[in-house]
Amino acid sequence: MVGQDEISLEELKRLADTAGVKVLKKLMQRRFVINPAFYIGKGKLKELKHLVFENGANLVIFDNELTPAQFRNLENFLETRVVDRTQLILDIFAQHAHTRESKLQVELAQLQYLLPRLTGKGEELSRLGGGIGTRGPGETKLEIDRRRIEKRIYKLKQELKNVKKNRQIQRKSRKDPVVALVGYTNAGKSTLLNTLTNANTEVADKLFATLDSTLRRLTLPFGKQIIISDTVGFIKKLPHQLVASFQATLEEIKEADILLHVVDSSEPELENHIKVVNAVLKELGVFHKEKIMVLNKIDRLEKGQLLDLGIKYPRAVPVSALSGKCIDNLMGKICEIMLNEMTTVHLKIPYHEAGWINTIHHQGLVLKEKYVNDSIIIKATIPTELANRLKKYTY
Repeated sequence: MVGQDEISLEELKRLADTAGVKVLKKLMQRRFVINPAFYIGKGKLKELKHLVFENGANLVIFDNELTPAQFRNLENFLETRVVDRTQLILDIFAQHAHTRESKLQVELAQLQYLLPRLTGKGEELSRLGGGIGTRGPGETKLEIDRRRIEKRIYKLKQELKNVKKNRQIQRKSRKDPVVALVGYTNAGKSTLLNTLTNANTEVADKLFATLDSTLRRLTLPFGKQIIISDTVGFIKKLPHQLVASFQATLEEIKEADILLHVVDSSEPELENHIKVVNAVLKELGVFHKEKIMVLNKIDRLEKGQLLDLGIKYPRAVPVSALSGKCIDNLMGKICEIMLNEMTTVHLKIPYHEAGWINTIHHQGLVLKEKYVNDSIIIKATIPTELANRLKKYTY
């Protein structure tokens, strides 16, 4: 049976592949006590140095976060660059950041990671080259002093505050309910978005292909319009700097009416991936929201495997976002939840209160509308909360 350490190391290899690093060798050590100087034991350290020399490696990646002292000691002993999992993930984000917002967010996360590690860097900073751990802020920014980095962090936070304000203004102008896609990275969220809305969002079989929030409109079978939102995927040991920096983007999840938790049903670590996503949702304070678990990629499963998952997750909706199989079942589930939160009303609204008509059209489904002498008579299916506000116009 494959242990959690082996699984984590294999995921680290996938991260390295995504970052464009050629993996030559993998090495693992189980220790109950972490070596404060080198993280790993001295015997394993010598073995690692031999592997570096033997394979001509110019980079060593550790699966856990290292302290500044450990970085310095390891680089001096191994005579090569050393990065940890956090730096690797930050680098992948830097590579995949295309919009101004995502570039700001990634740079902030990188500088926040770098700031406490400046002590004693001196000479090491001056010899940093390109590659993992140096993308994003760039070489010149890595050589500036602590005060300038702190000023840059402050400026980035102010710019992201403005981004957040603009997003809030945009959200206020939206009247349609929002359904947010969440899930472990590479679970197929972007593919599902494309299938549901006929969008052309980038789809790639790699980790963190999507960083920026993507919004697409979708008309449900009963006529109601909703907005589908896709955003960054989660991963085990997701750097807290990224969660903090991407708050503006992750607001889309906080504001959503329904969460679609997309799971790769063919993933051997499915249960652990679900736990990781649930942990991040709790951290964001949105775990209580209405959720639909979507078991994606069922086209990769045997019939028996699908039956087993159906027993284990009876409320989940199995689909294949790639082929479109069972997408109608998912649409039906979304409709069911939406209709449960809506009610049909007959209203008589005076002309001087006609502003409500626009709200009803945006938030509900108008079934009948008639203009008479002094008012507008309307029959519509609208959110229950809105129906309560319009009770005095009941006809």
